Amino acid sequence: MSKVAFFLPYLAGGGAERVCITLAEGFLQYGLEVDIVLARKTGSLLKNVPKEAGVVNLSARRTFSALLPLAAYLRREKPFALIAAPDHANLVAIWAKLLTSSQTKVLIVNHYFLSLAIKNSGKIQEKIYPFLLHLFYRRADAIISVSRGAADEMARVARIPRECIRTIYNPFPLAEIARQSSEPATHPWFAPGEPPVILAAGRLSAQKDYPTLLRAFAHVRSCRPTRLVILGEGEELGRILALADELGIRADVDLPGFSDHIFSLMARCRVFVLSSAWEGFGNVLVEALACGAQIVSTDCPSGPAEILENGKSGRLVPVGDAVALAGAIEAALDHPLPVEDLKERAKAFSSETVVRAYLQILGLSSNDN
Repeated sequence: MSKVAFFLPYLAGGGAERVCITLAEGFLQYGLEVDIVLARKTGSLLKNVPKEAGVVNLSARRTFSALLPLAAYLRREKPFALIAAPDHANLVAIWAKLLTSSQTKVLIVNHYFLSLAIKNSGKIQEKIYPFLLHLFYRRADAIISVSRGAADEMARVARIPRECIRTIYNPFPLAEIARQSSEPATHPWFAPGEPPVILAAGRLSAQKDYPTLLRAFAHVRSCRPTRLVILGEGEELGRILALADELGIRADVDLPGFSDHIFSLMARCRVFVLSSAWEGFGNVLVEALACGAQIVSTDCPSGPAEILENGKSGRLVPVGDAVALAGAIEAALDHPLPVEDLKERAKAFSSETVVRAYLQILGLSSNDN
């Protein structure tokens, strides 16, 4: 039986980590053995790892210091394939294979729009990334990007031939999302008879540009009773709360942190908003589609326009434009799109479709294991 391993820094509540768990579940269903190899065994998604999957803790302080423990894992376990994400882990995975001369196939997955991610990083070492990616990424057995826009940008920034990069959208367990979306909402603002709720979800970081969302919400709130819930945690929490106070909307804005019941809230919100300055893909948009939510998103690089079919399945507005965002939210409140059409669009991102695409790259099928 073939073993596929995933290598990540840890299992926090981010998109790359959720993708890893969904792929692991799909590979297990195809009869593959699966290991989740972590630089540090920590993170809120540890509880979501399938019980049939192994969890390997490399006990490294940083992702780069996991190199030697990862190399030892490759020598010991000899997995058929190692799938790594995000960029730090991608490099370490390639280096571990080179160090061991392993026969393991290494697939690296890019979840970011590279130029903006590098530009907005506060770490000095990020500035040498284009050189490192150019030097080493082509040593991987396959380079995968989660959107066409992110793939185009990787080719440009890392000076990698575009034909060397495959695009595979992120996978989503649509049946499980549908099941969870039917559960009762746990937040009191979603109870019947309460004002309409605008929902957003994602790390409280500069990338998500929540200040623009707050300013847009303040405009909508001045015209009609509405409330805003932002699910997530992060370093921008204080700034967001301070701006909500400044705009006079604090009483109608709630930031309860991450939620294990996000899909029941997506199914009951009146509008789901993504206000990001950039994305690699935009996982929450597919999840919102699967829940039948009305969507307003910035047309940021990259992912939203691909997911929303250039505006057919949700409204797109320019990045950082609070007036346009407010107008699109009001339009979504007043003129919702057919829910069944939105759920139909989500089927393009089913985990079954994506798992088969990965198996094809690996040269595996359900009969090969």
